[in-house]
Amino acid sequence: MRGGRWRRIASQMGRSIAVWAVSTVTMLVLAGILPDFQIQSPDGDTATRIAVTAAFAAGAFGLLSALVWPLLVRLLLLVPALVLGLLVFVLNGSLLLIALRINPSGRGEVAPETAVVVAAVMSAVASATGGALAVRDDDAYRRRLYRLADRRSGPGPTGPSSPGTVFLQLDGVGHDVLLAAVGKGLMPTVATWLEGSHRLTRWCTDWSSQTGASQLGILHGSNFDVPAFRWYEKDTREVMVCNRPTSAAELQRRAVERTGDGGLLTADGASRGNLFSGGADEQALVLSIATRRRGRENRSRAGYFAYFSDPANAVRTAMSFVAEVGREIGQSTRTRVRKQRPRVKRGGLYPLIRAFATVVERDVVVAAVMGDMFAGRTAVYADLVAYDEVAHHSGPHSRDAEKVLARLDRSLALIQNAAEHAPRPYRIVLLSDHGQSPGETFRSRYGLGLGELVRAGCGLPVPRKAQRTHSGAEARAAVRAALRRPVEEGGEQHRPSRRSEPIVLASGNLGLVSFPDVPHRMSKEEIDARHPALLTTLANHPGIGFLLVRSERHGGVVLGAYGAEIPLDQLDGDPGPLGAFGTGAADAVRRTHDFPHTADIMVNSAHDPADGEVLAFEEQIGSHGGLGGAQARPFLLSPVAFSPPVQEGCELVGAESVHRVLLRWLRETDGPQVPLPAREDRVA
Repeated sequence: MRGGRWRRIASQMGRSIAVWAVSTVTMLVLAGILPDFQIQSPDGDTATRIAVTAAFAAGAFGLLSALVWPLLVRLLLLVPALVLGLLVFVLNGSLLLIALRINPSGRGEVAPETAVVVAAVMSAVASATGGALAVRDDDAYRRRLYRLADRRSGPGPTGPSSPGTVFLQLDGVGHDVLLAAVGKGLMPTVATWLEGSHRLTRWCTDWSSQTGASQLGILHGSNFDVPAFRWYEKDTREVMVCNRPTSAAELQRRAVERTGDGGLLTADGASRGNLFSGGADEQALVLSIATRRRGRENRSRAGYFAYFSDPANAVRTAMSFVAEVGREIGQSTRTRVRKQRPRVKRGGLYPLIRAFATVVERDVVVAAVMGDMFAGRTAVYADLVAYDEVAHHSGPHSRDAEKVLARLDRSLALIQNAAEHAPRPYRIVLLSDHGQSPGETFRSRYGLGLGELVRAGCGLPVPRKAQRTHSGAEARAAVRAALRRPVEEGGEQHRPSRRSEPIVLASGNLGLVSFPDVPHRMSKEEIDARHPALLTTLANHPGIGFLLVRSERHGGVVLGAYGAEIPLDQLDGDPGPLGAFGTGAADAVRRTHDFPHTADIMVNSAHDPADGEVLAFEEQIGSHGGLGGAQARPFLLSPVAFSPPVQEGCELVGAESVHRVLLRWLRETDGPQVPLPAREDRVA
């Protein structure tokens, strides 16, 4: 034992000396290349004197990076994440300036802007050298990654013999998209898993095919009363938005109250980069806890400190951040020059938002997952959002999105490699929360948005540009006919009282219309009495697939074009407007109808089964949130060591069903396998 300890100490000292030597050489090379960087006196010095100066400066810079940088990162937790990339370079350059100033030889001078470049290069070289040397030593490799994730607790280097489980969510990656990427050779790690160690299962989302509903159901076992990504609640007079911290915290509270259970990760779990905690003790970058006062280990942004406490990590991620911003600007410019269709605007802050999702969030979450594995945690659930963000604006099948998938596969390979060095065996489950359906936006095809169409159908004023569209003219004509006004005199419009103005919200290709002055969910009969042309205008519009409204006579009805009106309890015999949306659409619509906060009018866009396209009510050419196409077909890639997700002949439907499967797998690692009861399978 004592001999092994001394060998580890000697090995670590050897690596430190090697990194110091490489850093010294790097500084000498940079001093010879960069005109504004000098490490010798103006009169010249001997080669030995120059080398000693470089060695001291490199050593001082290394020590400052190790000692001072973590303190700076703690302060950076107060800085908005998008500003972090710029500050990394400035602070790292400042450390180099300090290192040169404290050099006892008095030599060493560098311009501030050059110091940023020198510091970045030296940090990157030192990190690469240390990593290359440490990777040859399993213990050192484990300790290095352990330090990067800042884990100071856990079962120690000899963890339990039972396997842990890592759930990695590839946000927005549909079942067919995953298979296509593997077929093109973009995801070799996933391809290796598919060859024998894992089984691929397609599952179906609920009507609300978006991260808020899916992840709440997966992590907490209930997504009841989550009708969309955003919706209006009449009892509280608030708009709920799934990615708003206060809304996420309330949705998690409701789910826990409904199930009576803390979540999937209550037993020694970790939640990383998610909207919800899953009941985990270890939480970082979790939205539902962002408004709470918590300790450093589990507050929502604690994961940033764990990653950026290593200056080399900070520099590498910051450089990748800048490169990603440039990549997005180049790609969006190319689509405009080539006049590609469909396309949406990608200017403003979007390049920074994309870079944060595809670089910063990915790097921080991957490092946190590896740290959890080296800490021996029993269950880890992490969300990687890169593909979803890019696919919204570039398209789910675009080259831009495919390149993101290739980079995500490299992250999966890194996590798989870390699993081989963890103190306990790990099983990796790869899954997605929804897919994405392509298609141009509703506005780009018809010249007006859903909100403007609703206002026109209510007889309310709309922008002049929307009035001149074919859809706007038809809506005004329908209003005049319903009000028995065959002629629009003097451009006058019917103007109902302000109390009847609706709130119109969009969640991908799902729209929600609510009348806030009515405290209950309005019925079809009440809507017709107040706005006699509205439902007809919406149902007959070519860009709308169907409507769901409450009926005083039938309880709930689906409305479609040409006067189609199908009660919910008759959809199995006559799907009517739902026929184009697949066999599971009727069950999904019936379930949402029973939610307390379902909108007065639920609007699903049209869907073309031939090409899988939908029309998003938001400015997205890859969308999800409603029914239609690949958005409702995510995947579950699980180790064959686990029991099959569902019984043969059944299809896994709904996020709550996925929760039960994942929970069963966690129990299997500690005891005999428990089969999934047939009653838990919702068949599409």
